[in-house]
Amino acid sequence: MARDRDLTDALAAQVAEAYEAGRVLRIRGGDSKAFYGREPRGEPLDLGGHRGIVSYEPTELVLTARAGTPLAEIEAVLEENGQMLAFEPPHFAGGATLGGAVAAGLSGPRRAHFGAVRDMVLGVRCLNGRGQPLRFGGQVMKNVAGYDLSRLMAGALGTLGVLLEVSLKVLPRPPANHTLVLERPPAEIFETSEAWIRQGLPLSATAQDGDRLYVRLSGEARAVENAARHIGGDRLDDAPGFWRAVRDHQHRFFAQGSLPLWRLALPPGTPLPALDGPRFIEWRGMQCWQRTEAPAARVREIAAASGGHATLFRGGEEERTDTFQPLPQPLLDVHRRLKSAMDPAGILNPGRLYAEL
Repeated sequence: MARDRDLTDALAAQVAEAYEAGRVLRIRGGDSKAFYGREPRGEPLDLGGHRGIVSYEPTELVLTARAGTPLAEIEAVLEENGQMLAFEPPHFAGGATLGGAVAAGLSGPRRAHFGAVRDMVLGVRCLNGRGQPLRFGGQVMKNVAGYDLSRLMAGALGTLGVLLEVSLKVLPRPPANHTLVLERPPAEIFETSEAWIRQGLPLSATAQDGDRLYVRLSGEARAVENAARHIGGDRLDDAPGFWRAVRDHQHRFFAQGSLPLWRLALPPGTPLPALDGPRFIEWRGMQCWQRTEAPAARVREIAAASGGHATLFRGGEEERTDTFQPLPQPLLDVHRRLKSAMDPAGILNPGRLYAEL
């Protein structure tokens, strides 16, 4: 294990120098998500060495760590104490860090039942675009008037600031888990899952690969066993391996074909999108991974018509200028004002989220 290090002063100096010189910076941690978002550019600002768990109170369910701390290291410490990161962040190719997980705002299979990244962020320390250290939030859950800037960092892809530390709410690890496999068509995933939830069954993840429905149950052993008998189906032998593969896009669906991979976020109960190509469904139907050769405008039109949005998750290099669903002008104006306040010279990950930011 690498030695814990606090590089705050060095990082602040590098950002301040870039601000004075007008040089843009590309914020980099483990680089496990370099493919995500629009094309990164600028001088690297490496946070991989800024690492270490700053504080951890298992009885308080709170952990604070530096942004460059590997997720694997944090998860190992939590597991020793019977706890977990409830949003099940993806690692992808490995080397994923806490800062990258928060900046990307991506959650894994458990998200629909336990909450997203932003729901678990209690507070952050960061550098603004002038290299000045700032602190938002704290280490307790509370209501916040106005912008909760600590949670706005989730999914901002580093465009609002350089994350230095993140305080997270963690949760107890369920004592028992079982994954069941059923023959159910994709169109039934939402209705079926909702019926089980209304019955109080402890669902913690669902996935549908086109032929089979996978259901993970998590909780007290007796409740999980009773739920498994009620649902039926076959038990999956290597359930942890299956859900890791789904989380990290190592499942065979994500390896097949060369068509662009879209992520469609859909409201509950939305019919499956009318798009050709293979798909993989999670979150009771609210997250649809779609491979299709349909034009970007068509994919986004279908997602928007249902009240959702579409992200071009992986595609050819020529596609990286058209990644996220375009924002309505009033919302884009809000984003611009936030960017201007936090990064007045626009040097932090410029254009990574939207060209205008």
